[in-house]
Amino acid sequence: MMQNSNLMYQLQALRQNPMQFLMQRRFNVPQNIASDPNAIIQHLMNTGQISQAQYNQAAQMAKQFQR
Repeated sequence: MMQNSNLMYQLQALRQNPMQFLMQRRFNVPQNIASDPNAIIQHLMNTGQISQAQYNQAAQMAKQFQR
């Protein structure tokens, strides 16, 4: 239950301020793409900051929250 609560807090923080959320987790994202979620994801993958597997796992988790 505690882990689920933490995930909800993190999701809320990500929605409120995506760039701050990413910077706090030491992801490097250029300011010129800060307003484009697809560009951010592509940049993170292109620069090796996240893997395809990590993206897939996050996408599956996000689908669970949409239900």
